Amino acid sequence: MKDHGRHDNERASGGPGTRAASHASGRRARASDRRAELGAFLRARRARLRPADVGLPEGEPALRRTPGLRREEIAELSGVGVTWYTYLEQGRDISASAQVIDALARALLLDPDEHRHLRDLAGLAPPDTPSGEGERPRDRLRRLVDAAAPNAASVYDARFDYLAWNTPYALLRHDPLTLPPGRRNLLWMMFTDAGNRARMVHWEPAARAVISQFRAAMGRRPGDPAFTALVAELSEVSPEFREWWADYPVRRFRPATVTIDHPEIGRLDLEVFQLRPAEHPDLLLVLQVPAGEDGRRRVSSLLDGRRDFGGAPKDSAPKGSAPKGGAPKGGAPKGGLPARRPGNRPHPG
Repeated sequence: MKDHGRHDNERASGGPGTRAASHASGRRARASDRRAELGAFLRARRARLRPADVGLPEGEPALRRTPGLRREEIAELSGVGVTWYTYLEQGRDISASAQVIDALARALLLDPDEHRHLRDLAGLAPPDTPSGEGERPRDRLRRLVDAAAPNAASVYDARFDYLAWNTPYALLRHDPLTLPPGRRNLLWMMFTDAGNRARMVHWEPAARAVISQFRAAMGRRPGDPAFTALVAELSEVSPEFREWWADYPVRRFRPATVTIDHPEIGRLDLEVFQLRPAEHPDLLLVLQVPAGEDGRRRVSSLLDGRRDFGGAPKDSAPKGSAPKGGAPKGGAPKGGLPARRPGNRPHPG
């Protein structure tokens, strides 16, 4: 009787049982709305196609009662069953794999933005960038990170591989070019580079935060072989990674400050910010901003010294480089960094 009374009270007062039911109802409603939107999107894209667009004979226009292709034609072009496709357009509660959704995108001649939208509506991760297309934004990303100086800036892909970084990042934190090709990855650097570990005043909480964010990123791409391979390799070489990964940590980014002991400018606090470019929301831009005027002054002094005594050769300057706080003037090699002179001392971290 007590249990019955407790549940009755919860229902009457809006207690935990009622709230749980309300949340579940809300989730079902959102899922239903998304399926309905998915069906509307498929119908709209099917209606805009003509038979000639997909290599089918036009036939008699009078025989087509509705504009666009028939459901049967889209089903045949994508290799899925007509009934299943009809249910999908009707917004019924059925699952759709990535392979099927991508096949529908090809059959409907969707452009990259439409393909991404279709995957979003199906509850899937964004599509992979075709080879060659991913190289086009690199120059733009390099200009972005160079413009962030004297703040350390770096850009990562969905797997946390380095795509671009600026000179302050290389001097303050770590030069990704010191990592072997194929290992230029934030987790690989964090868990295998002894210099970076020694430089960080509080390495463990920072490493735990990175692995937790990587877990969340991997959850958005289940079954991705690139993620799986990286986890297997790190588990072999890093006992900490292997132990912490088994705990299944998941935590999205929280505002944080990283403290480093720099061999030239001493202890430095860097406030960390994460941003995503609207044009490439699967990429991650990380800014590490010196905390306080004294920190900014010391970082600027470090950069000025590098330009005067150990920076890139003057004859390799890129157009539009900022005279202060920006990347040293010089054509940037792969990774967005200026070339080093032979006498320069390497900087771990």
